[in-house]
Amino acid sequence: MAMGGVPRRGHGRRRAPMAEINVTPLVDVMLVLLIIFMVTAPLLVAGVPVNLPDSRAKPLEQHQKPVQISLDQAGKAYIDEVEVPMAALPDRLAAIPHGDNAPQIYLRADRGLDYGRVMTVMGELSRAGLTKVSLVTNGGPDTP
Repeated sequence: MAMGGVPRRGHGRRRAPMAEINVTPLVDVMLVLLIIFMVTAPLLVAGVPVNLPDSRAKPLEQHQKPVQISLDQAGKAYIDEVEVPMAALPDRLAAIPHGDNAPQIYLRADRGLDYGRVMTVMGELSRAGLTKVSLVTNGGPDTP
């Protein structure tokens, strides 16, 4: 018989702690999140497609959520991205609070639209008592 023998189980060498991080689950989660954001990002930029005119005016400061009224190239009216027939526009505008607590109205109209159509909507806004109206434009080039 040889001296020294075989090391017994449980005694002798101990296992060293594992010092590596398994990154496979982290990569899997990140790829799933990336796919979710890639699918939902185009949905966040929803709105009425309007070809706005250019202007050098500075943006206004706002304290409460404004109401956006849009007129597309076909002359259809939208209040906050919801299409409203022109016949129902006065009733919908009358439902918006007016007076001291009236919200800011942003009027967006396509540049190719007839000026009379824009003035009709502005007249309805005035009749409903909504006088804080801003016309939305694209920021134009800085020319002297």
